[in-house]
Amino acid sequence: MRLRKVIAALAAASVLAAFPLSALAEEVDFSAVKTVIKGQLTVGTEAGFAPYEYLVGANVEGIDIDIAEAVAEKLGVNLVVQNMDFDGALVAVQQGKVDIVAAGVSISEDRLKAMDFSDKYVDSKDVIVVNAAKPALEESSGESLEGLVIGVQQGNIADLWVSNPDNASPKSVQRYTKFAQAAEDLKNGKIDCIVMDEAPAKELVDSTNGLMILEGDPLFEDSYAIAIQKGNDQMTAAVNAVIAELQESGRMDEIIASHAGEETAESETEAE
Repeated sequence: MRLRKVIAALAAASVLAAFPLSALAEEVDFSAVKTVIKGQLTVGTEAGFAPYEYLVGANVEGIDIDIAEAVAEKLGVNLVVQNMDFDGALVAVQQGKVDIVAAGVSISEDRLKAMDFSDKYVDSKDVIVVNAAKPALEESSGESLEGLVIGVQQGNIADLWVSNPDNASPKSVQRYTKFAQAAEDLKNGKIDCIVMDEAPAKELVDSTNGLMILEGDPLFEDSYAIAIQKGNDQMTAAVNAVIAELQESGRMDEIIASHAGEETAESETEAE
């Protein structure tokens, strides 16, 4: 598996180099972009959200990390990844302790008041994960969550969505820093379900016996972007240029495909 990733990365680098810069990238002076620490792009993430970010041994890999690596390459600096709680990563970028947060971050009105965002790079769907033997609900809807104990990742968009009384009326919301912890509580009947993004939900179900994704329409749909310190227009322009280039070249699809189907959630659990 590791060798395949290395070969894919080398091939991807060749593909990326073969494509001309997008029109947006041609307008950006990457050399003028300042970083928190000279010579490196410091990225905050939470490595429990496969396939976007996950641990392989002590290394953080994933879709978001590959995007961050592409940004670092354009800036001509080294990539340094700081693995932290999701909430902590968002605070760190607001305080200028990291340059960007690449962690499956959704744009919301409240977050826009505190930080800037890149253009979106992927659309997501949030689903409900239940105990396969004893599902606490049968329908994927906000109404079906009424009176239930719901597990979410603290601070992410699912947390915000289920905590909004216009969307759902749960008995309580249990907030976790790691989905592996939520999965164990769901198996043991301590919570009724988990609300999370479809892609990491598939990884979680594949690596955890006794769980399944509730069939039906997504609970809600969303998009992910890179979080950047408020007012850092140069960094925002640089990240947007890289995202545009990855999308126009087809490299973004390759990055997403390269992390699909890996046993990433299991790798993360074993490394903790």
